[in-house]
Amino acid sequence: MARDTLRRWRRRIYEILERGSAADRATTVLERALIVLIVLNLIAVALESVPALAARYGRWFDVIEIFSLVVFTAEYALRLWVAVEHPPYRHLRHSVARWRYAASPAGLVDLVAVAPFWFAFAIPDPLRVVLVFRFVRFLKVARYSPAMRSLLDVIYRERRALFGCFAILFGTALVCAALMYLAERHVQPEKLGTIPDAFWWSIVTLSTIGYGDVVPITPLGKLIAMGSVLLGMIMIALPVGIIATAFAEQIHRRDFVVTWGMIARVPLFAELDAAEIASIMEMLRARVAEAGQVIVRKGEAAHSMYFVAAGEVEIELKTKRVRLGIGDFFGEMAVLRKERRTATVRALARTSLLVLDAQDLHTIMQRDPRVAGRIKDVVERRQKEFARKGDIAAAEVR
Repeated sequence: MARDTLRRWRRRIYEILERGSAADRATTVLERALIVLIVLNLIAVALESVPALAARYGRWFDVIEIFSLVVFTAEYALRLWVAVEHPPYRHLRHSVARWRYAASPAGLVDLVAVAPFWFAFAIPDPLRVVLVFRFVRFLKVARYSPAMRSLLDVIYRERRALFGCFAILFGTALVCAALMYLAERHVQPEKLGTIPDAFWWSIVTLSTIGYGDVVPITPLGKLIAMGSVLLGMIMIALPVGIIATAFAEQIHRRDFVVTWGMIARVPLFAELDAAEIASIMEMLRARVAEAGQVIVRKGEAAHSMYFVAAGEVEIELKTKRVRLGIGDFFGEMAVLRKERRTATVRALARTSLLVLDAQDLHTIMQRDPRVAGRIKDVVERRQKEFARKGDIAAAEVR
């Protein structure tokens, strides 16, 4: 019994730490608290380097550091304990699973965020520079930020293309350095007298920074510099373009999967195949409703059906109020029956909606008789079902 209880607690802590559910309030509170603590910690580290602030607020900086160490150490210990619940490690012995986590990139970041600083007081003053590694804690934000995780995934996925870009940049820098050395070695021997010296100028120029500490004097050197600047613009654009394109594709894929899942959950479209669902997705448009805004009003003509992409809405029925969240939908039956709304729907928070207009839905049905037939069959079945139950209002908002 005690072992089962311990296992349930371990599973629950794993779900909280690893975001088992986006709707889990404990997970959301923990993530936001840790992000605030990380940001506060980084600000304190930066301000502590200012002698006047360190002398005046040193005690508060120490309090923030000690509190952060305790929290991050507890988090690291809990992550080690629950590592056995991680799907890839469940078939391993507990000790092996925990070692796998500790040796993973995320585990190493968590370790570096705490381990060196428990021994800070034992470190000699000349070595206390190691405390600057507190900035490593910034990497922990990636664990709690979907955007940063997506960006890191993109960089990892495009690592070969990025490596190719940097290899080309390095080779180009060498060539430009060699040319500048040949052009300027006699007139500026102290700055461009060797290829390694010229390589510094080449890297600075190709990166478009241009410190101005080394500039060509001869006409040939200036011509080489002009070519280097133009090449530098191309070199910088390559990795930026690769990452930007891949990141946009990542976001598009994620939105595509989320939207597909929402549409496939609608009973009206559940029997449609992939091509038919894709044709519906092309018709969707975005809409944002602010908190308290009425999305549809009882008695209005039904012109659209809605999918909740983010936020929450409340449906005001005759006998109760119903809340819908991410992935839910409403309004499809009234659209197809061409009737008026039987309930008012109001946004409880800032809500992102995907809207499918009735005209677009009917266009799809006219364009593809198979889709029209399937949708009409579903509508007839649902009308009979809700007529039998006497719950037509519920049908409207499902």
